[in-house]
Amino acid sequence: MDAGVKELEPVIGVRAACKALAVDRPGYYRRHRKSPPAPKPEGVPAVQARALTEVERKEVRRVLESPEHVDEAPATVYAKLLDEGVYLCSERTMYRVLHEHDEVKERRRQATHPAKVKPELIATKPNQVWSWDISKLRGPARWTWYYLYTILDIFSRYVVGWMLAHSENGRLAKALISNAVEQQGVVKDQLTIHADNGSPMVARPVVYLYAELGVIKSYSRPHTSNDNPYSESHFRTLKYRPELPDRFGSFEDAHAYCARFFSWYNDEHRHSGIGFHTPADVHYGRAEKIRQHRAEVLSAAYAAHPERFVRKAPVPPAIPVVSWINEPREEAPTAQ
Repeated sequence: MDAGVKELEPVIGVRAACKALAVDRPGYYRRHRKSPPAPKPEGVPAVQARALTEVERKEVRRVLESPEHVDEAPATVYAKLLDEGVYLCSERTMYRVLHEHDEVKERRRQATHPAKVKPELIATKPNQVWSWDISKLRGPARWTWYYLYTILDIFSRYVVGWMLAHSENGRLAKALISNAVEQQGVVKDQLTIHADNGSPMVARPVVYLYAELGVIKSYSRPHTSNDNPYSESHFRTLKYRPELPDRFGSFEDAHAYCARFFSWYNDEHRHSGIGFHTPADVHYGRAEKIRQHRAEVLSAAYAAHPERFVRKAPVPPAIPVVSWINEPREEAPTAQ
């Protein structure tokens, strides 16, 4: 019966032949299953007639890696060789040769910049470390700004100098810093001034002033606002005051507002970072006496009603003994 199916298969196909002769089609397939062809033995790929020889490929790589061309793209090398009357291969073949040795990458020599060092500054008393920055206040018209320069002592949070100007530049910054150093009686090698990398901060007049006054300069790392936290926090306090207008009507209005703000900030504002003392009290050494007075008041309150204090007798907040920008890492002890 299978022979009859084979005879009819070329004419009507296997399905119709099996049906006409009442032959089980799956069984017919099993009995006449064709084995897959044997795999062809792997041979050496044929060499293209237009391919470079091994010697030529080595020469191409030697030229690409030579001191003259090592930092140039293959397209540039290709053009230069043509100018010299030399043709080694196509530009695409140069890329293939480089790819064989995993050398398809940026070939140009590029400048490398060392990582910026994280500033680590410590202040244990006033006039050791100042932080300064510039903030913008909106003027009466759109795109009109006034520039507020502010210098802050990071230990006491006292504003040692401020200035409102129509622009920001190194000349104005130099005048403000010089005046603040003179007013505070700072001597050489006493003070470090920290700022970000804005153009007024790194301007020549400011840098030369630092050298003249014996002031150590310090800068934030790029795009790292945490490196200048005191100035950032101070400007936040300024701009979240409820009386701050959306825009100032004139330069005189902005200046009057800043004068009132800094008078309040230095002499009235109880700052949480310095035990809720005013910056002026900490800066000029009056805070410890005020804290003692607070302690006497709390002691009297405790003596009158000890039952109202569950855990212990109340004490006023401590005055910080150290402030820092990026707390310095402790050095590992060296083996003896």
